[in-house]
Order: sequence, then C-alpha cells, then structure tokens
Amino acid sequence: MTLIKSISGIRGTIGGAVGENLTPEDIVKFASAYGQWLKNRNESKSDDLTVVIGRDARVSGAMLNHLVVGTLQGLGINIVDVGLSTTPTVEVAVTMEKADGGIILTASHNPKEWNALKLLNEKGEFISAEDGANLLSIAESGAYHYQTVGKLGSYKEDDSYLKKHIDAVLALSLVNKKAIQKKNFKVVVDCVNSTGGIFVPALLKALGVKEVVELYCEPNGNFPHNPEPLPENLTEISAAVKKHNADLGIVVDPDVDRLALVCEDGEMFGEEYTLVAVADYILGHNKGSTVSNLSSTRALRDVTEKHGCQYFASAVGEVNVVTKMKAENAIIGGEGNGGIIYPESHYGRDALVGIALFLSHLATFQGKSQKACSELRASYNSYHISKNKIELTPEINVDEILTKIHKKYEKQPVNTIDGVKIEFDNEWVHLRKSNTEPIIRIYSESESESTANHLAEKIISDIKEIIKS
Repeated sequence: MTLIKSISGIRGTIGGAVGENLTPEDIVKFASAYGQWLKNRNESKSDDLTVVIGRDARVSGAMLNHLVVGTLQGLGINIVDVGLSTTPTVEVAVTMEKADGGIILTASHNPKEWNALKLLNEKGEFISAEDGANLLSIAESGAYHYQTVGKLGSYKEDDSYLKKHIDAVLALSLVNKKAIQKKNFKVVVDCVNSTGGIFVPALLKALGVKEVVELYCEPNGNFPHNPEPLPENLTEISAAVKKHNADLGIVVDPDVDRLALVCEDGEMFGEEYTLVAVADYILGHNKGSTVSNLSSTRALRDVTEKHGCQYFASAVGEVNVVTKMKAENAIIGGEGNGGIIYPESHYGRDALVGIALFLSHLATFQGKSQKACSELRASYNSYHISKNKIELTPEINVDEILTKIHKKYEKQPVNTIDGVKIEFDNEWVHLRKSNTEPIIRIYSESESESTANHLAEKIISDIKEIIKS
C-alpha cells in the first residue's frame, strides 16, 4: 500500500486503486476534508475563507492542482494560486495574504512517482496532531458539504511570491549582502529539475553571488537522480564543484525545505551540519536557545553551549520542533536533514533562508584561505550517525520493547519524549517506532563511525533478545 495518511497531510504514489494509492478520488476526498475542517474552525466567516495553493515541479502536480482547486472552490473557498513554488514560499504567502490556510502539493524528497498534499493553518505552519486527527475523521466520515453555484469560491493566480520571498530573505537582519558580494563567490547548484531551479539561482543573484553554475535547474519534474540530498546521490555536484573551482555547492530537495552543502574540495559539508553552521552564525550575533529533534547531531548542543546558550531537544517532526522552539523562545532550530527554522523569518524549514545565512557566515568567517568552506566545517566537532531499523511482525508490542530497553539502561540519562534516547557521555542511541510501518528506527551517534555502528548493533542485539524471550 502506498497511500499514507498522517496528521499533516496525505501522500502516495499516483494511480492505482482508490484508497490504496493517491488517486483523483482520494485527492478530492482529502481536499474536501481539509476545506471542511477550515470551515468548521472559522464558523463566523466560513463563507469568506482563502487558501493559498502552490506546488513543486512534479509531473503530476498540475493534475493535483486542478483537483484541489476545484474541490475547494466547490466548498466556497477562495483560492490564491502561487503556481510553481516552494514549501517555505507557500508558508510565507499564507501570512502575507492573511489567508486561512495553505496547501503545498509536493512529496518532498520522495521519487517522482509520489505526490502529496501538505496542509497548513492560518499561520503558515503545519497543522497540529489534534487538528490532523480531526481532519482525518472528517475524511473518513464524509462529513463535508459543498456550496451552491452562487457561493462557489473565487480563483486568482499570483506569480509575485518569488520576488516577495527573496525580498523577505534579503531583509533579514543577519543576511550580510555586502560581505557576500565582496567575496565574489562562485557557487554550483543542483535543484533536481524542480522549483529550486527557479528560486535558488534568483536568490543567489540577488545576494550578489558573482557566478552561479546551474545543474538540473529546469523545473520539469524529471529528477535526474534520487531527489533526497544524501551524499550517495550527490556525486555529480561534488565533481562539478571541483571542476569549476567553485567556493561552494548547494543542493535542495524538490520543495526546497532541505539544504545540503558541498565544500570547495568536493567533500560533503554534511546535512546534519547545515543547522550547526547557521546556528553558530546566529548565536555569534544574538544569544538565545536552540532546538533540534532527538535524532539530530550533538554538534548543535556543542555549538550552543560554546556561545553560553541552552540547547533543547524535541520529538522528531517539524511540528514538534516548532512547538518546542516556541516553548523555549528559541532563536534558531531545525532538523538534522538540512532543515533550518529561523523565527525571524517564519516557523518553517526554509532552504532559501538557510542559504542566505550560511553564505553570510562563510563570507564573514575568518579562515586562512579564500576557499574557506572545508575550513569552516573542520571548526565543528565531528560526529558520525548510524541509521538502522528493525522490521517487526505486527503482533509484536513495540511499546513493551521500548519500555524494557529503558529499564535495561535506566542508570544512563534517558529521554522518553519520543521513543527512548539513551546517552553515553558524548554518544547516544535513539529508538523510536515508526508511525507508518511495523519497525523500530535506531539512530546512534559517536565521534567514531565504527563506534556508532557498534552502539547500534548492541541495541539491535538487545531488542532481538527481548523479542526472543
């Protein structure tokens, strides 16, 4: 089955059987539920609601757009269609339009066969777990009501948000355009033939980057490689950075909320370290707390404490990171997948914001050479994360396994806000059950790759013993 219903949206592969894949009928069903959910929570103005719609460049995007727009209009909801866009751009547009919600049509880093409806509230943030459960209940019950012909929603296209979003990024207080211009940077970008190909080069030119070498910047939805920005998928840009003698390589996923970087020597900066570097820059100018999820690198805590500030961990998931950031009044946060959340801009992962802040950091970094990216990376404590999983049969009680692991290691510092995270000095292991599959995810981190792997193997052995007994 490739239809996944979660609190923040609906995603799946295009075509196939209704209820098992992302078919037109499923798209209409969940768009209807979202529209009705908006109407229910805005009863005083339910006849005058506005939703912002945007999409990445997936081949199926136009089809989804037509279905979602028509469905919401049928519910009497007005549409502002920002067209080919990015997830953070739609988030920004919701607040700028004073809209009541937003939908981004994107399956993020999934292959081109996939698409999804990502759902936002009036703040341009992903809807909460409680709201998501309410919406799914509406979808399953079919409790939505369409309007008569005289009350159909309006529709308008707005292509101004490329400029509006970039202008908003340039207006951020710590974006140092003058320093970036002075460095005469040459940057290679890989946008996997999605909407980053429109937005990232435009941002770099607006920031004063001297030369931009574009790889796969045609927004046609034909991804040239696996679109998840992991090292094994980035061999071509690594070679291009060295070939063009560039200062930096920039990679974004199809909806431009994740940011990966390549140093001038072709080596990966590391997705986990995108947030670390940006936080280091922010905290060097403004003191405040930081947040990342439990499965992200310890290096963010190290940098935060270096600046005399406090680090907090959240449960995995952007919604949870944002909730913790608000609770702790954090000035920077995000996830170890290259997701930067900078509240001065908005509470959403934003690769465009991340690019501008990272370039400002690189431009002002007091390195020993002009090609300073690898030197900057070397300035941070280096950790290795091992990512593993155990597949379980459905009858196995995952919660009971986690409880027994907790008890086995109760003498160690343990965090249970999302599964079980056990700390061993500068090492840790995090176990959590998947929300969509009968598996336990096991992430471990150490200064040594072999030690991180060994730590994960030890916990996996413990789990197998518990299952056997």
